[in-house]
Amino acid sequence: MDQKTNHSNHVAIVTGGGQGIGLCIAQSFLQAGMNVVVAEHNASLQSKAEAFLDAGEKLLFKQTDVSSETSVQAMVEQTVKRLGRIDFLINNAATACNLPMYTMPIDALTFKQWQTVLGVNLSGPFLCTKYCKPYIEKNKGAIVNIASTRASMSESNKLIAYSASKGGLVSLTHALANSLGPTIRVNCISPGWVVTDTYQHGRTKTELSQADHTQHPAGRVGRPEDIAEMARYLCSEKAGFITGQNFVIDGGMTKKMIYAE
Repeated sequence: MDQKTNHSNHVAIVTGGGQGIGLCIAQSFLQAGMNVVVAEHNASLQSKAEAFLDAGEKLLFKQTDVSSETSVQAMVEQTVKRLGRIDFLINNAATACNLPMYTMPIDALTFKQWQTVLGVNLSGPFLCTKYCKPYIEKNKGAIVNIASTRASMSESNKLIAYSASKGGLVSLTHALANSLGPTIRVNCISPGWVVTDTYQHGRTKTELSQADHTQHPAGRVGRPEDIAEMARYLCSEKAGFITGQNFVIDGGMTKKMIYAE
């Protein structure tokens, strides 16, 4: 975030901000001096997120189902009523529908599961953008969508609906950038393997091997801060000439040729 800009009255909405990458993004924006709305579906995370962020009145936790139009409308209305404005929207909320080990062939994937994943991961960003637009437009703000490297690469019988939703989100990004510009810039971040233990409220630490790190050209597995820093930059004045782009942050893995030996 541009350190020369006073962000004390700016407002950022982070969907799915109760844990993981979203919680790290919320923390990063709060550290920049902004007011942050954590729009989180899981109400049980409220006390944990509030204690972790320790931001007092700078933080508003609003239970939100981003796949529900009425829920999104209520979240936006409460944000404006409480904080008076919206400058930035981080569309981070996502689900894989709790599929067993994330592995399920298409003939076992139910239509209801498919709809649930697309409802949160793709319709959610659409709805949040639709209802935040007039406020972000007024302040010439920015939108950042959090997609995934699975938008462009896949594993057999794994996360079929999730991959489709993230591919749609990348395309939605450039569609919105052209439709909402020049007053609103819209960009996308596609994380690779990011270990989020520090932002999971005490979850058992993931055991990583040296091979886990060294298989990445960058030499390590990703951290939530890698994504949060890019989100802050894309919302800053320094990124004023950047819109419609998808930034892959994966330690170089999608650029690595892998052949069976």
